[in-house]
Amino acid sequence: MSSFIPGLNDTLNPKAKFYADLAMQCTGLLQGQRNPITNTANISSLVYHALKETPTREGKPVNWTGFYLRNASKHNSLILGPFQGKPACTEIEFGKGVCGSAARDGKCMLIKDVHEFPGHIACDSASKSEIVVPLRATDGRILGVFDIDSSEVDAFDDYDRIGLEAIANMVVEASDL
Repeated sequence: MSSFIPGLNDTLNPKAKFYADLAMQCTGLLQGQRNPITNTANISSLVYHALKETPTREGKPVNWTGFYLRNASKHNSLILGPFQGKPACTEIEFGKGVCGSAARDGKCMLIKDVHEFPGHIACDSASKSEIVVPLRATDGRILGVFDIDSSEVDAFDDYDRIGLEAIANMVVEASDL
């Protein structure tokens, strides 16, 4: 497992450096552990606190970070996994809301204003922007999503997308999902 993040090789950019450092911390937490609950719990906590505390996010606070995993008994839905933040929706069907859309389409969803997203599911009324990264198996199956919310509009950018996609891939590689 590598902490190098393609697309974030600009070590002079503070956000690129932040995600490179965060990826190294993720590597340490994931090393030698294959349990998906343990790994998603640790990564959701690490990312939540790192994103809340870094000066690179000043004025764009994160209010929820966590995982929704593919429901084993209902394959076209996601079930709530480990997270940090206020209580959340427990099950989301593929195609519903930002998380369900990311799972259905298999692509990252970077939503600047969730209130403008058709069918947005408001688990926390304080959330105003969101980024959702699919967890994809090597054969292309969607295993779940990694979801991060902010209480400010337009809180995420391409640096966040690239960094969080890399971290999501690290979780998939390290876990028996």
